[in-house]
Amino acid sequence: MDSTNRDSLDMIERCICLVCLDVPGTGELSDTHRALQLLHGGGCSLNGANRWYDKSLQFVVGQDGTCGVVCEHSPFDGIVLVQCTEHLLKHMMKSNKKLVRADSVSELPAPRRLRWKCSPETQGHLASSAEKLQRIVKNLDFIVYKFDNYGKTFIKKQKYSPDAFIQVALQLAFYRLYRHLVPTYESASIRRFQEGRVDNIRSATPEALAFVQAMTDHKATMLAFEKLQLLKSAIQAQTEYTVMAITGMAIDNHLLALRELARDLCKEPPEMFMDETYLMSNRFVLSTSQVPTTMEMFCCYGPVVPNGYGACYNPQPEAILFCISSFHSCRETSSAEFAEAVGASLTDMRDLCGARQPAEGKPAATKERTRDPTRANNLDSSH
Repeated sequence: MDSTNRDSLDMIERCICLVCLDVPGTGELSDTHRALQLLHGGGCSLNGANRWYDKSLQFVVGQDGTCGVVCEHSPFDGIVLVQCTEHLLKHMMKSNKKLVRADSVSELPAPRRLRWKCSPETQGHLASSAEKLQRIVKNLDFIVYKFDNYGKTFIKKQKYSPDAFIQVALQLAFYRLYRHLVPTYESASIRRFQEGRVDNIRSATPEALAFVQAMTDHKATMLAFEKLQLLKSAIQAQTEYTVMAITGMAIDNHLLALRELARDLCKEPPEMFMDETYLMSNRFVLSTSQVPTTMEMFCCYGPVVPNGYGACYNPQPEAILFCISSFHSCRETSSAEFAEAVGASLTDMRDLCGARQPAEGKPAATKERTRDPTRANNLDSSH
């Protein structure tokens, strides 16, 4: 490697974090466009090249007021990023008058421009990478959706876990659109263990399937109270699996450890890890994560399979914020339609929470929804 390039690269690799100063983007300041500005910078024509994605932390400050952090996931998880960001924001708000002083600024070393020598071969690689970035940017179907009919305050009043409640709503939303459930990933922190990171909460439970089938079978004569019982069972199953996962009793990390040990110790992969059922169970069409915050912020990411969805959500007291992603290249997926289905599912589940067991000897009345919420209409992405 050329010595000039080596010195510049060494400066980047040794620094704790990067600060990306962005030029104005598209001019739109909706949450969706702010998130895209952080995720990919709008492509090479805007700020897409103003990133170093191998870096663990990149603080982005846009001239249009967009600010955020881009993280490379390997060193830490989302909750660590949130705690770090909220700590910085609280410090800034408490001591805003002390942050900038002329004498302290003058002590900082003067910025130094990093020099690069690019051969024709390197220029070709850069051009190829720019084209690949543009394809990825155009392919991402992304929306920030704010469900503001209620939030975690209402869910807690029903004595449910907000996270389990939302996970069941995501299952109902997916089933409404596709009439089947899929392997679902929800990250579960196992930081209580030494060097623990995350395990997987598998949300597509048999109890969730029974509930979503009852909710979408318009020919069934099931009473609202009976559906409520199925909802409670689905939430309970989700809650129990969550407890298992965060206490080290889920299946995914154990199977991963066995698979990696087999690679070192076995001449051929064990038959189990070549089985289609095992392979299919690890294609997470629905990749989800709860990232709660105490301040006004949200996290987002892309899908993990070509025909999948990414769904990161932030339960607030009176609203739930969703960042939903998919790919335009898959004709079966639509982030806007999925967001609409999530909203309809959360609304129906709220209505169901008011159902009461009919008094003995009295007829029960059920109220049917007059519209079919299985498909999306017009969803305002600025919500």
